[in-house]
Amino acid sequence: MTKRRLEGRIAVVTGGGRGLGRSYALALARHGAAVIVNDLGADLHGQGRDVSPANAVVAEIIADGGKAMVSGHDVADWSEAQALIGMAVEIFGGLDILVNNAGILRDRLFANMSEDEWDAVIRVHLKGHAAPARHAMEYWRNETKAGRQVAASIVHTTSLAGLVGSFGQANYASAKLAVIGLSRTLALEGIKYGVRSNAVSPSARTRIETSLQAPPDGVFDVFSPDNVSPLICWLALEDCPATGQVFQAYGNRIEVIAPSAIEIDLRTDGRWQIEDVEKALNHRLPKLPQLGDFVEGLPL
Repeated sequence: MTKRRLEGRIAVVTGGGRGLGRSYALALARHGAAVIVNDLGADLHGQGRDVSPANAVVAEIIADGGKAMVSGHDVADWSEAQALIGMAVEIFGGLDILVNNAGILRDRLFANMSEDEWDAVIRVHLKGHAAPARHAMEYWRNETKAGRQVAASIVHTTSLAGLVGSFGQANYASAKLAVIGLSRTLALEGIKYGVRSNAVSPSARTRIETSLQAPPDGVFDVFSPDNVSPLICWLALEDCPATGQVFQAYGNRIEVIAPSAIEIDLRTDGRWQIEDVEKALNHRLPKLPQLGDFVEGLPL
């Protein structure tokens, strides 16, 4: 075990009962952080409540000598998200790290998608990031105003689906692209409060991504959630310099993505004419990217 780099820091991990969230919570705790493991315990489609997965993660952390508590708050509810942030402050004395990871799926071709299927996914993936972050930002602002030094980190979960699209997932892809906009805005607003904000797109085997099969024993598991956790822990460090970045992580790879990079920059004298646009762009547009362009071995 390497040095406990997060000793004394306090973290909230949403969606922490299973998959990536579970891996993040365990890794943060192993490095010394006290962790609020938040999980509503809903199924993949957002139905029901069951805090037993979160309880199991907390029990594992405590058995390993760490500090953790369970939260069953609904992170997409403004007041419950406020209570979640307040819980960390009340129980552990503060908050340094917020990992927004909760998510559901309601896949459907867009022409068939219902309003409820759209709203449910946007609610959990976008509002479920925004609500905890809103109250965490308020807490850190108030700490700064009170003269206390803040070195906080928010990690948002995005997806390549938001950057390149994903068949049958217009709701999910829209929310995940919006998460990048949220993260970058909080990176700008957080500078004067000592808050950093980054987005991570993980490719891992979870309840949401079930097509990635485990390899045979003894073979490196490229899509294990545990491969992403070191990046999350690095972003959680007090002295981590990263903010406003978008990362893709899987296997033994970490990629820094520039989603706002200009691919082509064309200019003309005066105003463009249709024929000039046609001549300039018809054969110069970049190929529409696919998920496989970013992640080797990811089934399409």
